[in-house]
This record gives sequence, structure tokens and C-alpha cells, in this order.
Amino acid sequence: MAAVKTFGERIADALVEDGLLKAAQVEELLEQQKKEGTRLIKLIADKGLVTESDMAVSMGRVLNVPPVNLPRCGISLEVAELLPRDVCQNHKVLPISRLENKLFLAMADPLNVLAIDDVRRITKMDVSPMIASEKSILDKLHNLDSGKVGTMDDIIDAAKQAEDAAEAEGLETVKETAEQVNLDQLAASSEEAPVIKLANLILVQAIKERASDIHIEPFEKMVRLRYRVDGALLDKVPPPKNLQIALSSRLKIMSSLDIAERRLPQDGRMRVKVAGRDFDLRVSFLPTVHGEKVVLRVLDKSNLSASMDKLGLDADTFRRFKAAVDAPHGLLLVTGPTGSGKTTTLYSALNELNNPEYNIVTVEDPVEFQIPGINQVPVKKEIGLTFASALRSILRQDPDIVMIGEIRDTETAEIAVEAALTGHQVLSTMHCNDAPGAIARLDDMSIAPFLISSSVVLACAQRLMRRICSHCKEPVTYPEKMFLDLGITQNFFEGATIYRGRGCDRCNNTGYSGRAAILEAMTVTDDIRKAIIARASSMEIGKIARSQGMRTLRDVALDKVREGISTLEQTLVVTAAH
Repeated sequence: MAAVKTFGERIADALVEDGLLKAAQVEELLEQQKKEGTRLIKLIADKGLVTESDMAVSMGRVLNVPPVNLPRCGISLEVAELLPRDVCQNHKVLPISRLENKLFLAMADPLNVLAIDDVRRITKMDVSPMIASEKSILDKLHNLDSGKVGTMDDIIDAAKQAEDAAEAEGLETVKETAEQVNLDQLAASSEEAPVIKLANLILVQAIKERASDIHIEPFEKMVRLRYRVDGALLDKVPPPKNLQIALSSRLKIMSSLDIAERRLPQDGRMRVKVAGRDFDLRVSFLPTVHGEKVVLRVLDKSNLSASMDKLGLDADTFRRFKAAVDAPHGLLLVTGPTGSGKTTTLYSALNELNNPEYNIVTVEDPVEFQIPGINQVPVKKEIGLTFASALRSILRQDPDIVMIGEIRDTETAEIAVEAALTGHQVLSTMHCNDAPGAIARLDDMSIAPFLISSSVVLACAQRLMRRICSHCKEPVTYPEKMFLDLGITQNFFEGATIYRGRGCDRCNNTGYSGRAAILEAMTVTDDIRKAIIARASSMEIGKIARSQGMRTLRDVALDKVREGISTLEQTLVVTAAH
């Protein structure tokens, strides 16, 4: 008489029938099971031989339980609230829908009779099990919780109620110091409902308000929350001080960082989905006197221009920039301070160049936006993968176009120049004030003038000007001193109307909404090459470029004022007189 097969063996047979496992693999697993005494299903899962979703489908077939695709399943909050979250978490179950007195329940283990009994007792309903992977159930639970962020006042009230309840039960709240780290307590507190809601609220609110950065700053008696919107930091309702450590731990867990390390800086990244759109966030933790300061940079792919003609450049600057991008080889430099949109501009150029004819490789610290069709290499200094070492390897990968996130040192500059001279198109950024300053910066890095003049085809300087809010835009008259400060006369705007934002609810009473890029593009002509070889100063090179038609940042900014896009105040703030 043939031996009755165990449940695990029946599942393994179903996986073989479905073409997901080979019979030889099952034999090996059965041998291992005999030696180790481990469940067969666990062995299959641990070895990663079959995905969780495929395993769930095969298990459902054996058990005659229908599978459910949770990621595509819409679950109403009314149904989801039929079971407490802790019950769902403990039993790995999730209510999907109800029909009169019948509850359809997604389960990671439909054989768990205790779970079914608990659900039946709590809901007073008949339970109809459906099978889903454990991961999909936990992910769905997290997404459902993320959708209920509430307001900061709700979170503060919930935290206060939890604290009052703990005191009423005689529990002593442990106040942790920087030297005390209770890992279990940290992990547990970061998974509490008020903390999850607080983290979600901060992220969702920032994205809705178009913030580029989120600053969470601890002080002795309070925690300050600020968003950087259109380049300016704005104060928001502060989170509760007593949730400071738990909030930091929650953000670390979301960024896959070490929650126990609070003495050293840490950097990470996370991905969140808000209103159906994916957002990448770069996260930085910095230890301060009163705890960890957290800064999250929001990377929104929708800010990337599909092509250069959508960057909003004036006709002359666009012509110069397009000619350099279309050049078969050479070095194109975009300069400016941090946060001036340099990388976004280069990504827009790469989008234009991105086609199967070219092998495009980038080296970045870190990779800000992931673009299909482009090979992107992240710098990892801790293991010796620097810009220079990565570039050496990239040049052995037969590239046509190379983008370097930033030229910071002599070694990287030398390799970039050599690559440009050997038939590669190289795009990179640098930190300096204007386009001619890029030449002086390379000279400071000990790059020979004849190499600079032969390799650089275009040097640009970029800034971001704040746009006037379209909802409160109104004409304005400026005193003569404002025009004198800008080195122009009132006649400069003859025939044009100058505007300024009055301030309204739509723009947080700032008068501005959004930003526009302004670009100073210096094409390296024969005259400029001669000046570079003669080691002329950046001021002298700038004079030659302006005499040949280069429009400075100030010129381009004043055009934005004439067009009613920005203000004279912004022109003074973001540009320097030449």
C-alpha cells in the first residue's frame, strides 16, 4: 500500500505539475528534509526556488482554496476595519470583501484553524478563506494604513491618549537618552500606529505641497518641521517631541538603515507611492546635541523634461546647448550651486540622446533618477568605488556618452578631459559661479590649458528663479533705485508690464509658485581657446564670450521679468552683475 503523502509533498507535486520545480529538485529537498527535519514548504521558500505568489496559487489548487491577487484588489476601509490590525498582523490575514454574513478572507495559511476561529468570533460572520502570499498581505496592510494619515493634531491627540492610557495602567514611560539604546523598544515604538501615521503624514503633506526637501530638526523642548518649497524653507506644524526617537527609527526602517546607530551620520533612500505616483526620497541622518536631524530630498521624476526644448530656454541659449549635445565628442559642463537644477538639465539632455544606437553610462553620487536604457553606476566610497575608479572601468565598457555626476577632484577631471579628447561625449557638473569660471576651476585642478581648450565644447551656469503665482499676479511699479541696483534704466522695460505676486492661499502668501531655470551658455570658440591657452582670467574670458553674443544669467533673468514669469527681486537674489 502506497504511503500517504504529506501536505508538503502534495504541494511539491503540484509545483512540478505547474512546471515551477523539477522532480530532481524535489528529491534533493526531501533528502535535506530528512536530515534537517525542516518543513518541505519552508525549504522551497528559503531557497527561493519558487516565488511566493506562484507558491500561493499551487497551494490553493491542492487545498481547493481560490487564490487572490491582492496588489490588484481594491479593499474598502469599511471591510478592512472589520478586523483589528494586530489580529491581521499576527495571523497574516486580511478581510477582502463581504457578502451579507459571509466574509472573504485572504490568508497566508488557509489551514490555520485558530485564525479562522478568531476571525469568526470577532466578526460574528462566516469565513470563506482565500489564499495569498504573506508578503502581499503585509504590503496591503501597510498601504491601507498609509492611506489614513489624518492631521498633525489627530496624531498629537492619539499620542497623548496612548501616553495617558499607559500612565493609567501604571506603566512607566522610559525616556531614552543618546547613550541608552533598547533595540526591542525602538523597533516596537517605530511600528506603533501614531508613529506610522506621523511619518506618512509628513511625507504625503510634503509631496502635496511640492516640497523638494523635508527638514526634521530636534531641539531641547520641541521638534521643528520645515519644507523647502520653491527654494524657500517654510515652517509647518511641529510633530510631538515625545515621538522624536520613534519617528527617526521609523524613517530609518523605511530607508533600510540601522536603527541602533544614532552617533554617526547615515544616508539611505526610500520609495513611496502617493496618489498613484512613485517618489524616490534621499534620506540623511545627522547626530546633533538634541538628537538626529533628518533631511529627506524628494526626487520627483515628473520634473524631468522629456526633451531639451521643454527646459524653457531662450532661443539663443537653446541653440548653443543643443549644438553641444549634438556634438560627436567633447566635454559639456553645467555649473552652479547645490539645488540649482544642474543634474535635472543633464538628465533632460540624456533623455534626448537616449536611443539604442548609443551606449550611455553614468556615474553618480547617488543615482537620483533611474532612466530605462541608461547604465547608471552609483559611487560607493566605502568600498573604493569613487568617480575616478568607476570612470576608468566605464571607459573600458565601450561607451559613446558618459555622464559624470560631479567633477570634484583632479583625478576625475583628468579622466573626463581624456575621455572627451578620445572621441567620447562627456557631460558633467561642477561647483562655480558662472560659465567662464568652469575654465578657471579646471585650471585650478592642474589640467593643462591646451587640454581644456581642446576638450570643453560648452560651459554653462544655471540657476532657478521663482515663478510668480498665477492666482495673485498683479502689475507693480518699482522705485528707480531698484533699476539702478540692477544696472539698467526704467526704459529697459518700455512697452512691457512688470508683475509681482500679492500673496494668496494657493502660494502660502509668498507670491511665488514653482521655479524656472535660467542658463548662461558659453560656447568655446577659437578666440576663447586662445584666451584659455594664454591663461586669461575668467573675467577676460567672460568679456570675449559676451562680445560674441553670450547672454549672462542677469540678461536671461531680466527676460523672465519682461515676460511676466518672475520678479526683479528674484533677479537680484539669483544673479550677479557682470
